[in-house]
Amino acid sequence: MDVVTLSQLQFAATAMFHWIFVPLTLGLSILTAWMETRYVTTGDETWLRMTKFWGKLFLINFALGVVTGLTMEFQFGMNWSEYSRYVGDIFGAPLAIEATLAFFLESVFIGVWIFGWNKISKKAHLTSIWLASVATNVSALIILLANAWMQKPVGYVLRNNRAEMNDFLAVLTNPYGWIKFTHTLLSGYALAAFLIMGVSAWHLLRGNEIDFFKRSFRLAAVWAFVASIGVGLTGDFHAVEIARTQPSKFAAMESQWETKRGVGMNLLLLPDPVRECNAFEQICIPNALSMLAFHDPNAEIKGLKEFPKDLRPLVTPTFFSFRMMVGLGTLMILASLAAIFLSRRQGLENQRVFLTIMVCAIPAPYLAEQFGWLVAELGRQPWIVYGVLKTADAVSKSISATQVALSLLGFTVLYGLLGAIDIFLLVKYAKKGPDKDLSAIINVQGRA
Repeated sequence: MDVVTLSQLQFAATAMFHWIFVPLTLGLSILTAWMETRYVTTGDETWLRMTKFWGKLFLINFALGVVTGLTMEFQFGMNWSEYSRYVGDIFGAPLAIEATLAFFLESVFIGVWIFGWNKISKKAHLTSIWLASVATNVSALIILLANAWMQKPVGYVLRNNRAEMNDFLAVLTNPYGWIKFTHTLLSGYALAAFLIMGVSAWHLLRGNEIDFFKRSFRLAAVWAFVASIGVGLTGDFHAVEIARTQPSKFAAMESQWETKRGVGMNLLLLPDPVRECNAFEQICIPNALSMLAFHDPNAEIKGLKEFPKDLRPLVTPTFFSFRMMVGLGTLMILASLAAIFLSRRQGLENQRVFLTIMVCAIPAPYLAEQFGWLVAELGRQPWIVYGVLKTADAVSKSISATQVALSLLGFTVLYGLLGAIDIFLLVKYAKKGPDKDLSAIINVQGRA
């Protein structure tokens, strides 16, 4: 494989591994803050135990996320120096803001939250976790705005053989970025809720801390359902934005080869990129694709044949990744709705089949997120900045395929070890269950 392909594989491996931790951090930070809010406002010690237990899993995940995120930025200078030279004036600004503002705030206030249990008042301690949660979500916003500029570049001019920013406000208000952020944020909330439901279901199957884990399960079920519905709604808006600004990606997502009006959606379809058609198409819903793309049943959909072959994304992986994402998202909505219904009936701990399903469902939102990113990034190819800079022109000129292959191997081994450590710690403390005696915290904070 050449330098470009190897560099793509390396960045994909590090980015996808890093994204295992990001959505859980986004979701658990908010849920932990909500649990502590309930403790402070009600004085119910169960909420404090929930805060400590789920907060511990949040901290493990956060630590691994920080470590895996650092290496990604180095790759812009090492593997993608031509990209950095060409668009660094624009892409570097959000990264600098994220590092100096959002990451600084979340790190500081997470530190206050960790070490402040016996040293500051309940309200001050609660404020620290909310500030850390807000900073974590702001960090995600800034990074996703940077990525959105690569998907839909705005606020720039081409000058001196490079892209230079001329409207920072346009970059910050890029509608593609805000839709993407909302979609991603809600998916993180859903993922965290499914983790809580899965761990709670595991303990309920074993009769551990019934009241504690039933309360955790009920809270997470509502969060999961609302967030999953939100993911679906924002996904619809995102599809409209993609159809408008990245028609080649949308055509690949739906394996649409011909440009037509009033296009139907085939529920069963198999792409055949070699012959530039579909091997078979079955169960067509009339006008549905035009409705999905532009909310207009007679809208025109640009087909893949409208674009030169060298400007088309990889159709088959984009097509199937999109369907896997949508399918898993649909199952998450149904599972969380069932969870709400069953968690409000007596005897949740006796619903053994359903609880087993919820334990097995923990990976579902992780997979949905990864497939979503595959759609976003594969569908943008062959562009690294859509319509502005091709991926092949962005790679560093001073590195060899051997160097990239060796670094890819090193990252794979290192990240494999980090992943094993993360799973070990999460499983260990999830199985351990909540602390039984928190009198020291209650007594100290009660006097503060």
